[in-house]
Amino acid sequence: MSVPMPTSSSSSTLQSGESRLHPFLATRSSLNLRRRLVNALVVLFTTLAALFAAGLLIYLLCYVLSQGLRYINLDFFTQLPTPNGEPGGGMGEAFQGSLILIALASLMGVPLGLFTGIYLAEFGRGPFAQGVRFLVDVLNGIPTIIFGLLAWVLIVIPMQSFSGLAGGFALGMIMIPIVTRTSEDVLRLVPRELREASLALGATEARTILQIVLPAARNGIITGVVLAMARVAGETAPLLMTAFGTTFWNTDVTQPMDALPLRIFQFTLSPYQQQVNQAYAGAFVLIVLILLASLAVRLAAGGFKQR
Repeated sequence: MSVPMPTSSSSSTLQSGESRLHPFLATRSSLNLRRRLVNALVVLFTTLAALFAAGLLIYLLCYVLSQGLRYINLDFFTQLPTPNGEPGGGMGEAFQGSLILIALASLMGVPLGLFTGIYLAEFGRGPFAQGVRFLVDVLNGIPTIIFGLLAWVLIVIPMQSFSGLAGGFALGMIMIPIVTRTSEDVLRLVPRELREASLALGATEARTILQIVLPAARNGIITGVVLAMARVAGETAPLLMTAFGTTFWNTDVTQPMDALPLRIFQFTLSPYQQQVNQAYAGAFVLIVLILLASLAVRLAAGGFKQR
């Protein structure tokens, strides 16, 4: 027995019947108009927010550059600061100290963070793993000056001296939770089938992780490490009570060591306009270095292609 299909007249009759049953129900045309209006407002709001964020960064770069451009020269990167009130000089010892401190922090923070991330991603089951994950999240939210205080108690007081070693330890503690969470998230994205195929071919679990899982997640892990290094490169508070700063060349990690954020902080408090402008120049160089590091990681991970 065939069922008669509803005609256009019957459909209109049904719609009019629904309208009579629901007199306060909006018509289809008004619903479509509202959807288009809401969509346009959301697109406009997100576009304005993106333009505001990008414009704020561009304004910051232009302002800092305008204040310190004429002080960015070869002497700025190779000379020591001059005595207060004298012209010339640079931040050579600050660039040297920042490189040493970031290297010390990476030697401590990257291995600990990476191995912790591997544990949480590959073996993290049960209450103990949940506790470790919770502590990592807590560390990620602690004010960075607390890490400086920890380094003060553990290193500065026993050595009875400020040192680059204490500064590297404090910065390394900041890197650990960042590298851990990034590594865990990236390793969880590796398909389980790769692990199962490796184990099915007779590889041990350790060999599977080292030769299959880690290479598959290499770009994401490198991105997390570089972002952690960029984060600690601009930290000032932990270094105030650890590395302390100096105006001389120094490669001895057991002695006070300067850093670019420390020198910028001290020059901004100076009553001499030249040192204030040099602080702006140092801030611009620091921002550019972080931008270049982020750009290099993005290009190494496949560029800006949409996936």
